[in-house]
Amino acid sequence: MQLKNARIIITGGASGFGYHMAMGLATKAAHVFVVDVNEDQLLRNEYASNITTISCDLTLPDEVEKIAKTIFNDHGGANVLINNAGIIHSEPLINLLQRPDKKHSISNWKKVIDVNLNAVFYMTACVAEQLVTKKSAGVIINISSIAAQGNIGQSAYSATKAAVEALAKTWSKELGMFKIRCASIAPGFFDTSSTRSSLNEHMLAKWKKSVPINTLGNPDELMMAVEFIIQNEYYNGKTLSLDGGLTL
Repeated sequence: MQLKNARIIITGGASGFGYHMAMGLATKAAHVFVVDVNEDQLLRNEYASNITTISCDLTLPDEVEKIAKTIFNDHGGANVLINNAGIIHSEPLINLLQRPDKKHSISNWKKVIDVNLNAVFYMTACVAEQLVTKKSAGVIINISSIAAQGNIGQSAYSATKAAVEALAKTWSKELGMFKIRCASIAPGFFDTSSTRSSLNEHMLAKWKKSVPINTLGNPDELMMAVEFIIQNEYYNGKTLSLDGGLTL
């Protein structure tokens, strides 16, 4: 698919990499739809003229179905979905310093699963239904993480990222007959606001040193990976690792 013909939905596009990606892709794509639960941030941001912003809680399937129908019926539709929305959460399975219950919080587990996994399923199901119904080719990209390999202290986060990679592989087999490609990108540690909010300077320095090329990723490099998958018609069902050679 040529970028100039791409009409792209980006979830979690109000901040961080999602916002960076939305603004960057808007200079090359036909149209960009930014979907985010943070309505206040959507209103505060400056967006290019070919960006449409939509407020939606992606963990609510009825809301997701409604906005998908709005995009396709009222705004000319889309042919690319980037499932970018997600939260980073770190919490060990057992914390000996925690009193009285030392186990991983059940409420935190459910929240991470809901935002990082369920929302991806809801959004993709609704968008894929529209694409198939309208006999339109498309591309679905799940933003995973190096943590999908299993990262200490991130049971919930790692589980969701491994799951979205599995979903992309499954969907690539199911939807290929409809000319819909599905793939994932698994970034390592990138210099983004979400990374800096979840890791202190000491941890950032540690991970930077652990990367063979001794640097954090640049958001532009992640956006180039997105562009590659959109444009390469033979890339399907795989996870593109973008981690500077880091191994957990």
